[in-house]
Amino acid sequence: MATQVATNWKLTGTVLIACNCDYGCPCNFNALPTHGHCEGGWAWHVQEGRYGDIDVSGLSFAVAADWPQAIHQGNGEAAVLIDEKANEAQRGAVRTLVSGAAGGPWGILKNTWTKVHEPQYVPFQVELADQRSRAKAGNAFELEMQPIKNPVTGVEATPSAVLPQGFVSKNIQLAASKLFRVQDGVRYDHSGQYAAVGPFEYSGP
Repeated sequence: MATQVATNWKLTGTVLIACNCDYGCPCNFNALPTHGHCEGGWAWHVQEGRYGDIDVSGLSFAVAADWPQAIHQGNGEAAVLIDEKANEAQRGAVRTLVSGAAGGPWGILKNTWTKVHEPQYVPFQVELADQRSRAKAGNAFELEMQPIKNPVTGVEATPSAVLPQGFVSKNIQLAASKLFRVQDGVRYDHSGQYAAVGPFEYSGP
């Protein structure tokens, strides 16, 4: 029987993050979520990327999920959104990546989901501007970030976190969500809560 050779892949770009936790998100530091459960998601914009011979540079995709407890405790439900401008080969590559079959952060996250909705193909709008970054995926996923403000003086804060063991991003700028709403597969609105943005570099197998 022929041995199946794993596909080499590499992606670099920027990931936008938001959830229902308070600013900073204790999950970043191996603590439990602020409210005991997690509802959040990620939007990835690929600056440069290849999955085997397939170029996925310039594409965006998002995952929004909810878990009844902390992420690592499982039983989560996830919705997948993929840039509609992707061609069939690119769509297949992104589906494989997000499924976790090729490893990367999704190889970890897949073990926390018991239900994953069929991917939806929608138009993406991504604007990368540090703590004012934003991402919109059709009408299903909207994230608009803003700097955290001092509650007394109103001065904008620009904190960051270095996460050497982080599997989504290892160096994030912390922010607040001016708007964070998901309306496909999973549904919630956690505007005014945790948000972050940072670079990513993933590869496999």
